[in-house]
Amino acid sequence: MAKSDYYETLGVAKGASEEELKKAYRKLAMQHHPDRNPGDQKAEHKFKEINEAYDVLKDSQKRAAYDRFGHAAFQNGGGGFHPGGADGFDFSSSFADIFEDLFGMSGGGRGRQSNTQTASRGADLRYNLGISLEEAFRGKQETVKVTTSAACDACHGSGGEKGTKPVTCPTCSGTGRLRASQGFFTVERTCHSCQGLGKIIKDPCRVCAGSGRVRKEKQLAVNIPAGVEEGTRIRLAGEGEAGLRGGPSGDLYIFLSIKEHPLFKRDGTDIHCSIPIKITTAALGGAIEVPTIDSGRVKVTIPEGTQNGHQFRLRGKGMSVLKSGHRGDMYIHTQVETPVKLTKKQRDLLRELEKTDGSFSPEADSFFSKVKDFWADLKE
Repeated sequence: MAKSDYYETLGVAKGASEEELKKAYRKLAMQHHPDRNPGDQKAEHKFKEINEAYDVLKDSQKRAAYDRFGHAAFQNGGGGFHPGGADGFDFSSSFADIFEDLFGMSGGGRGRQSNTQTASRGADLRYNLGISLEEAFRGKQETVKVTTSAACDACHGSGGEKGTKPVTCPTCSGTGRLRASQGFFTVERTCHSCQGLGKIIKDPCRVCAGSGRVRKEKQLAVNIPAGVEEGTRIRLAGEGEAGLRGGPSGDLYIFLSIKEHPLFKRDGTDIHCSIPIKITTAALGGAIEVPTIDSGRVKVTIPEGTQNGHQFRLRGKGMSVLKSGHRGDMYIHTQVETPVKLTKKQRDLLRELEKTDGSFSPEADSFFSKVKDFWADLKE
């Protein structure tokens, strides 16, 4: 017996859009569903034809093959698709489109088991805490204030009046889930009476209205270890929101941010500091005192002829290394300062220096020597 044209089966034109296909399929599937036509063999056969047609036409590749070759595209192994056979269309995929029409809800919750412990756990909380670079170096004990949901003292988190206990939910018989069946479809959802907990409160606590928790401000001590970095997360277990009706509490996460320092720049475990020095100190040499992150000071010897940007390394004077007891290094970067607001005498001395013999600026002499050679080559 020749197969019916798929477009005719669904009652749509060959150029029908996906939305038009879906709309036609839903209408016909509802009309010819076996559960709505018990014992009607014609309706059952029509239902299978509708699903077979829709399963091909909703797939762009299968539809293109069908438009070109007709039913022959799926025979003799063509495309590996055999409508109506053991490897036929995916019923769960096709039927998902009419779950909402059959039950008034999505079928996405099928097969999930209830888990009242997870459902009643309190939410995790986040607290952003800013600290200075010195505090990150030393570590510190900080006290934070957090307003959150805490267990109700009146009912000790149970949600019921004193002397009462939660009872099994009569709607779901304690499972926390409700199932709706329609033929071979089964849809499961959270029980609306107990919100998935499996138990209800007959005599709710007058303080917390049966939730088992109230809003409170808590003061918590946070231990910040030495050597923490930007974005470090500290977890305080059980200090988040209290769980519903005695459920476990969530956690509190402290996220650290380190404020910029006016003198130091941090690079991992190392500290960098730019130090301006006088031109005379750079030229003749000398010594300077530089600050360190541990509130100390270190004497640094500046050798004669030090250039701008020269780097000095101070071992063990950097940041604390987390949980190790060691420290990184500190790097001093020189910034040779050009004199400003010179007196006449000072200008005369610099001009006198410029007239003297000897090369005291080798880099400048070398550069301008190359420039002269470059210009000379251009003239040739």
